[in-house]
Amino acid sequence: MSIFSKKASRFWQILGPGFTTGAADDDPSGIATYSQAGARFGLSMLWLAAFSLPLMGVVQEMCARIGIATGRGLAANIKTHFPRPILYLLTILLVGANTLNIGADLGAMAQSTLLLFPHIRFSFVVLGFAVLSLGLQIFLSYSVYARYLKWLALILLAYVFSALWVKGVHWGDVLLHAITPQIVFSKESLLMICAILGTTISPYLFFWQTAQEVEEEIAKGQTSIKKRKAAITPLAIRDMRIDVWFGMLFSNVIMFFIIAATALTIFGMSGNITSAADAALALKPFVGDLAYLVFTLGIVGTGLLAIPVLAGSAAYAMSESLGLKEGLNKKWYQAVPFYVILILSVLIGMCINFLQIDTIKALIYSAVLNGVVAPFILAAIVILSQNKKVMGREVNSKLTTIVGWGVVAIMVVVSIFAIFSFF
Repeated sequence: MSIFSKKASRFWQILGPGFTTGAADDDPSGIATYSQAGARFGLSMLWLAAFSLPLMGVVQEMCARIGIATGRGLAANIKTHFPRPILYLLTILLVGANTLNIGADLGAMAQSTLLLFPHIRFSFVVLGFAVLSLGLQIFLSYSVYARYLKWLALILLAYVFSALWVKGVHWGDVLLHAITPQIVFSKESLLMICAILGTTISPYLFFWQTAQEVEEEIAKGQTSIKKRKAAITPLAIRDMRIDVWFGMLFSNVIMFFIIAATALTIFGMSGNITSAADAALALKPFVGDLAYLVFTLGIVGTGLLAIPVLAGSAAYAMSESLGLKEGLNKKWYQAVPFYVILILSVLIGMCINFLQIDTIKALIYSAVLNGVVAPFILAAIVILSQNKKVMGREVNSKLTTIVGWGVVAIMVVVSIFAIFSFF
C-alpha cells in the first residue's frame, strides 16, 4: 500500500461523528431549503455557504469538546449546571423541532420515491420508510450502518458536477456572489435566510455531536465518566477537530453547489419549487434522464442518515433530562424508555404527513423552526464550554467564546425577523 493510500485510509478512519453529523445536516429539509433558495433567489443567497461554515464549525467543535471533556451528553451537562426549568424548556423545544423535521424528511423521502414509482400510495411509502428507519435504529448498531450510509451521502456530490456541467456559466460572477452578502429586507428573503441558517446550524446536531463523542469512547471501552475523562489525549482532540471541520466543510460545499445548481438551472424558469420533481431538475445537466433516480437516492440516503440523528438526539435529550438509561450502544431491552422516546418521535413525525401539509413547505418551515430554537440551546453551549470547572483543559479559547456569542446574536436577530415575517 502506498503512502498516499495509507494516509487516505487513516483519514477515512478518523471521520466519525463529525462527518456523519455534517452529512446528516444536508438532510431532505436542508436539500429542499437550499434548492428553494437557488430557485427563488438565484445566486443572491450563495454567500451564506461561506458565511455559515466557520459559525457551524465552531459550534460543533464546542459540542464535541463538551462530550469529550465531561464524558456526558449535552442534556446531562445542562441538567447539572442549569436550573431544571431551563433544562425542560430546551428539551421540549428540541423534541418539538426534531419531530416536525422527522415528519418533513419522511414526507420528502416518500415524495421523491414516487418519482420512480408513481403508482404506489404516498401513505404506504411514508409508513415503509418510518418502519425501515426504526428497524435499523433498534436492531442494528448505528455505527455499523452509518459506515455504509456515509458512502451513500456522497451521491450529493452530483450537485457539484451538475453545477459544473452547466454551459455558459460565468464562474467569476458565481464566486463574487459567494463572497458578497446580499440581504433584501422582505418577508420572503428574511424567512429564507432563517431557514438556511436554521437547517445549517441545527439544534439536533448539537445534541447528537456531543452524544456520539461519548458513544465513541464507550465503544473503545471507556465505560465510566472517570475513564472517559482520563482517556483524553492531544491526538484525540486533534482527530476530533479534523473530523468536525471536514464534516462541516463537506456539508457547506454541498450546500453551496445545491444553491448554485438550482440557481443556474431553475431560477428564471418557474422561480419556485413546489415538488420533488421540480427540485430534481437541478441534476439534469449532469445525469440527464437519470435525474429522478439520483435525486431519490440522495434524498433517501440522507434521510436514512438524518432521521436516526433527529430521533436519537431527541431520545438522548429526554433520557438525560429524566435520568433514564440511554444510548444507541445499548440493546433495546437495556434502555427501553430511550427507545420508546425514539420510536414515538418517528411515529408522531410520520403522522404529520397525514395532515395534508405541503411537503416542500413543511421542509422549509421545519428549517425555520430550527432557526428559532437554536439561539436558546446555543447560549447554553457557550456558557458550558467557556466554564473551566466544566471543561478543564478543553475550555474555550477567548476567540472561540467570542465567535460562539456572535453566533447566538446572529441567530437571535434572524429568528426575530423570521417570527415577524409571519405577521
